[in-house]
Amino acid sequence: MPDKETLHRQRMARKKAVVDAAIARATDKRGIVVIHTGNGKGKSTAAFGTLARTLGYGLQAAVVQFVKSRRDTGEEAFFARQTGVQWEVVGSGFTWETQNREADTATARHAWTVAQGFLRDPSLHLVVLDELTYLLKDGYLDEQQVCADLLARPPMQHVIITGRAAPQCLIDLADTVSEIRDVKHAFRAGVAAQAGIDL
Repeated sequence: MPDKETLHRQRMARKKAVVDAAIARATDKRGIVVIHTGNGKGKSTAAFGTLARTLGYGLQAAVVQFVKSRRDTGEEAFFARQTGVQWEVVGSGFTWETQNREADTATARHAWTVAQGFLRDPSLHLVVLDELTYLLKDGYLDEQQVCADLLARPPMQHVIITGRAAPQCLIDLADTVSEIRDVKHAFRAGVAAQAGIDL
């Protein structure tokens, strides 16, 4: 009977053959839509990690933050110092803070106008639509219009959409969907949001 090392090499060789075959089959090159959804923490953080990767290659990017109204977050402070990224904070805060549906709808529509400009710009390798899902879930934006604009973007442009409860129309349109599950969160134990971790 083969020893452990031989069995390991055989298993890894089989795995390598499967992975290599999958890589060989993946020949299509086009812009993709990625969604980070779910109740867990880290959806926007994952998107900003990809943004850093994009900028690391010297490529151009844009970010639209649909809900956040504050301009003092760590991610904006960092990315504002980088070349190659346009950053637009166009939200008016969470809707339970504003408590004004008409104003929130107007803000959402203005925000989508900003996003449409980015989605038409072929120089942008990546567009991050941060917390877009909330505006669709609550009916502040028209799902069909949003999906049509995403489909009409330049063919090599990538888009990342974040937020809880991504609607089915976006999931159907997307190429990659990750659902981040909430297992445990410090906030529920009374720990305040902290700079460098949550802000």
